[in-house]
Amino acid sequence: MARLRRKACIALFLFTLFIFGTMMGLRTLKPSDGFSDLAPGLELLPMIGRKVDQRSVSRDAPATPGQSQPAAGSNTKVVLLNSGPEGTIFYDVHIFYYVWYGTPHMDGKYIHWDHILVPHWDPKIASSYPRGRHMPPEDIGSSFYPELNPYSSRDPDVLESHMEQIGASAAGVLVLSWYPPGLADDNGEPTEDLVPAVLDAAYRHNLKVAFHIQPYRGRNDLSVHDNIKYIIDRYGDHGAFYKFTSSTGKSLPLFYIYDSYLTPPESWSEFLTATGSHSVRGSAYDSIFIALIVEERHKHDILASGFDGMYTYFASNGFSFGSSHQNWKAIKAFCDGNNLLFIPSVGPGYIDTSIRPWNNHNTRNRVNGRYYETALQAALNVRPEIVTITSFNEWHEGTQIERAMPKKTVTRVYLDYQPHGPDHYLELTRRWAEQFNKEKEQWLM
Repeated sequence: MARLRRKACIALFLFTLFIFGTMMGLRTLKPSDGFSDLAPGLELLPMIGRKVDQRSVSRDAPATPGQSQPAAGSNTKVVLLNSGPEGTIFYDVHIFYYVWYGTPHMDGKYIHWDHILVPHWDPKIASSYPRGRHMPPEDIGSSFYPELNPYSSRDPDVLESHMEQIGASAAGVLVLSWYPPGLADDNGEPTEDLVPAVLDAAYRHNLKVAFHIQPYRGRNDLSVHDNIKYIIDRYGDHGAFYKFTSSTGKSLPLFYIYDSYLTPPESWSEFLTATGSHSVRGSAYDSIFIALIVEERHKHDILASGFDGMYTYFASNGFSFGSSHQNWKAIKAFCDGNNLLFIPSVGPGYIDTSIRPWNNHNTRNRVNGRYYETALQAALNVRPEIVTITSFNEWHEGTQIERAMPKKTVTRVYLDYQPHGPDHYLELTRRWAEQFNKEKEQWLM
């Protein structure tokens, strides 16, 4: 009997030790731990090129809240902040924002909430997974459920709530996914007419708006040049239009170019280098252009193209070379050596199986915020000028920090932020934005 009791005690001790070790492992996640091993995920790269992304009257040049930022590659560190209705905001924290959602009440039908189940590009694999379309409002194309319920991006109350939430997160610049007038992603409707309302709402909260140029049919260096002229001519004088101000005092608009690798460097260079056939450099439309780095070779293409920097976008650590935290130090060193900005993108997690049911290997569990904090720390470790957040409201890929709520239906149980409240990821973002700018002060020293 004593021997049996001794064995039971030993088994209980070993089980307790296992649980303790597991919990400590989760609490001390590093960028190279576990998540990369779960799914390096380059099987998804064939999809990246086809990935469909998101995406009132303007004031006459109202006074713009002061901002001062270092030039690309500058060694001068400048802390950049302002006060908004929700507290201090930081213009070196950018957050990707989408206005592609619609509802029957505002838009005549659901848009994007009813997203299709995207088939795998391999027919053999595709045959193993369901097809069809989501049926809102109970069944939406997301693994989480928004606190605002499935909403329309055209709803002024929704827009106001979003600006309030972004202000609460301390992110100072929302990066608006943008398509030219009349164009949209494969699952959406044109939204360019919403830009004035977004700018006005952002201005009321002292936020700035940058543009995230999406890959539309026929996009090339010439069409992007036209896009830049259109945006600057139409919105450049608005008080919420974001400009990157160099240490020399010169302010230029900043544009993110999604899937920039789809256009070859020799074409981009005609637009982005001083000797190009239709160069933007030195003109009234000169700007800071940030390219997407996915594969390692892209950093050389980005340099040859004449871009001013690179960002990583994807919130799934290990999914691509660019989105892998362990590579950021080397990318930053390359950028510093070539007078380029490196802008890492961090996210709270990743899960897109509601629209790509075959892609569970790229899921990154939020671990109640630990995944997010690990990514944020990895970004701060390379001392970037700007950090981007993926995302405020990309619900399809489960990268949103927007308020979510618990939801259970007859057929589905949605993920949520419990045991924390709906503001958990907004609060984490603020905490780390403040830490980011405190560390910048130390870098100066």
